[in-house]
Amino acid sequence: MTQLFKSITRSVVPQSLRRSLLARWRGDRYHPPVGAVRFGDVRRLKPLSDFFGCDRGQPIDRYYIDRFVAAHAGDIAGRTLEIGDDVYTLQFGGARVTHSDVLHVEAGNPKATIVADLTQADHIPSNTFDCVLLLQTLQLIYDARSAIGTVLRILKPGGVVLATFPGITHIPRSDPKEGWADSWHWSFTATSARRMFGELFPKDNVRIEAFGNVLTATSFLQGLSAAELTPAEFDFRDRDYDMLIGVRAQKPLTAS
Repeated sequence: MTQLFKSITRSVVPQSLRRSLLARWRGDRYHPPVGAVRFGDVRRLKPLSDFFGCDRGQPIDRYYIDRFVAAHAGDIAGRTLEIGDDVYTLQFGGARVTHSDVLHVEAGNPKATIVADLTQADHIPSNTFDCVLLLQTLQLIYDARSAIGTVLRILKPGGVVLATFPGITHIPRSDPKEGWADSWHWSFTATSARRMFGELFPKDNVRIEAFGNVLTATSFLQGLSAAELTPAEFDFRDRDYDMLIGVRAQKPLTAS
């Protein structure tokens, strides 16, 4: 059968492609030699989309964020706090939420019920929230450790923070209207997230998840949308490519 495959492909496809097809036929991993890599649409100096792929569909990082929040939807209950808006509270909390607050750092956001800087938010009462949704926020806060400390303080005993933040990412400096150009301070790894949260929350109460692989990271940097990848491609996790980090951290029921 292999000989037949060789004879059929020899006259109709280039040599480099024949090698790739034959390797796949055998179940081997094919690595094209230097000079034979086909870049196709991604051989470009600017990405296909320069704003996370929003103009092409659901951004790739949002696929992972949705998955992470959905996996911990049971934590979104009681009195909740979300940053910027209440989209994930409504989508994943539903009837379990008894009171929903939205925090924004500046006045003027019509959805905000609390205006505060998480690094210095003494006016937010301690032991207030059952769940804090801190999604895609920490990269915008220079003093991230103080922000996490505030979240710990305002959580009720036993309360949970669900946080996500970028690892490998595009930084949207070219879009000043979003207000991120001068405030995008950090990208993280699973290691830095574990240490950062573990210094404030009990280490046994911190769960870290890292999402991504070389394909999803490259696609995200190019601005492709989630619809352009398959579930199997999303499901593969490679610890060498932290594209998005998710954290579930729980406040102790009693003071240590």
